Amino acid sequence: KAVLGIRSERAVCLLSSSMAPAEKVTKKKKNTSENINARLALVMKSGKAVLGYKSTMKSLRQGKAKLVLIGSNCPPLRKSEIEYYAMLAKTGVHHYSGNNIALGTACGKMFRCSVLSITDPGDSDIVRSINPESA
Repeated sequence: KAVLGIRSERAVCLLSSSMAPAEKVTKKKKNTSENINARLALVMKSGKAVLGYKSTMKSLRQGKAKLVLIGSNCPPLRKSEIEYYAMLAKTGVHHYSGNNIALGTACGKMFRCSVLSITDPGDSDIVRSINPESA
């Protein structure tokens, strides 16, 4: 029993030491998503954003979009079409880590949003922080 106790303590120590780097990675990822959420909230307050697929495509065709955010569960065909239009318009695309529910909530809306286009960043530096080469 004493030997088993030592081994289990050693296993707990090994597990806890191996879990520490993973916690740092998730904390870093959470920080960046919170950072984007805060900047997106500032855009919604002081700038202009267009929510939805049709309106985003319209803003890309007109050349008004500065940045496009796509939710993680956006259909692949729609995602590739948006990326293609953004490439033609020389607009940055950011793949948002959350799904369409989280993206809608980050915008301060009570509905889902899989795609949104930022036309005027306002006081936020979201365009420069996500796409440094375009700004």
